[in-house]
Amino acid sequence: MPERHPTVPVKVGDVTIGGGAPVVVQSMTNTDTADAAATAAQVAELARAGSELVRITVNNEAAARAVPFIRERLDAEGVTVPLVGDFHFNGHRLLEKYPECAQALAKYRINPGNVGSGETRDRAFAAFIEKAVEYGKAVRIGVNWGSLDKQLVARMMDENARAEEPLDSGSMIREIMVASALESAARAESLGLGRNRIVLSCKMSGVQDLIAVYQLLAGRTDHALHLGLTEAGMGSKGIVASTAALAVLLQQGIGDTIRVSLTPQPGEARTTEVKVAQQILQSMELREFTPQVIACPGCGRTTSTYFQELARDIQTFLDERMPRWRAQYPGVERMSVAVMGCVVNGPGESRHADIGISLPGSGEQPSAPVYVDGEKKVTLKGEGIAEAFQEIVEEYVRERFG
Repeated sequence: MPERHPTVPVKVGDVTIGGGAPVVVQSMTNTDTADAAATAAQVAELARAGSELVRITVNNEAAARAVPFIRERLDAEGVTVPLVGDFHFNGHRLLEKYPECAQALAKYRINPGNVGSGETRDRAFAAFIEKAVEYGKAVRIGVNWGSLDKQLVARMMDENARAEEPLDSGSMIREIMVASALESAARAESLGLGRNRIVLSCKMSGVQDLIAVYQLLAGRTDHALHLGLTEAGMGSKGIVASTAALAVLLQQGIGDTIRVSLTPQPGEARTTEVKVAQQILQSMELREFTPQVIACPGCGRTTSTYFQELARDIQTFLDERMPRWRAQYPGVERMSVAVMGCVVNGPGESRHADIGISLPGSGEQPSAPVYVDGEKKVTLKGEGIAEAFQEIVEEYVRERFG
C-alpha cells in the first residue's frame, strides 16, 4: 500500500479528510438546488451508493433558501451525509443574507478565480472566509484552470517572460494554479481560518497536467488535497481518464478525497461516479467497499450465453445482498469471489479467491466445481447452479463474518 503524503486533518461533519484518514469519496448533484425535494432525493441516492460527502450548487437566492430544507429532509430520512455548498461569484452575499444556509452546510467551496478582481475580489474573498470562520465550517479552495485569476496570470506571465530561463506555457499554467491555491490559503489563514479547516484542489482536464500540478502542489504544502479530473467526459472516456490520473497520484500517496466527474449518459444514474471512485480505491487496496468479483471475460470457449447469464445472476445477487451484509457482517467487504467460465483457468482462479465457481464453457458438461478457501467444496450440476452457488455464498458469509 502506498505511503500517504502527510496532510493536516480536516473535519467535515463526521468525516475526516487528510491526516492519514482513509481517502474520502465525494460526488455532486445535478438537480436544481431550488427544488429541495429533488435535490434531497438525489443526495440520498448518492449517499446510499457510498458517497461520503455530497456537493450541491448554491448559485442564487432560491438555492440558498432551499439548503436548510434539503438538510431537514435528509435528516428526517436518516441520511447524515455532510453537504458541501458550491459557490461562485456571489457566495459571500448568499452566506451573509441566508444564515440558515450557511449553518446547514458542512463545508463551503470557493474558486478564487470567480470572485472578481482587485479590491473587489479581496473584499468578496474575505467576506466569504469570515463567514466560514463565524460558523466554524471547512472550506475547499478549488482552483480550476478554466477560471484563473486574470491579474495573477498576467503578473506571473510577465515575471516568467523576464526570467533568464522562462518556463513553457504548460508549466506556467501549473505554477499559476499552485500559486493561486497557496496564496488564497495563506490569505484565508490570515483571516482566521485554521489550516485544519482548509482543503485545496487544482483541477485540470488533462491527465498529465493533473498529475503534474498535484505533484507540484503536494511538494509545497501539507494542506489536505481533493483530487479530481475536471470535465472528465462521458462513459468509458471519462472513467478511463479519471482512473489513469487519480491512480498515479494515489499510488504516490497524494490525495485525501476524490471525485470522478463523469458526464452521465442520458437516463444514467448519477451514482455511477460514486461506484467508479470506490472501485478505483478498492482496486488499489486503499479502501474496501464491496466483495471483489474476479470474472472471466469470456472467449471462444464460452460462446453460449450460459456463462454470461450465470455470471450476471451471481453479480446481481452480490450487489443486492451487500447493503444487508455490510450492516450485519463487519468485514464482508474484504471477501473475494471468483466467477470463471471454463476449465482452463477456472479451477485455479477459483482456488485463489475466498469462494469461487468454475462455470461450464461451451461444449462442457453443465457442472461447476465450487471452491471455498482454496478447497473444493462441491460440484454443482443441472439447471439451478446459480441459485445453489448463492446459497453457498450466503452460508460462507454467515460462518466467516457472522
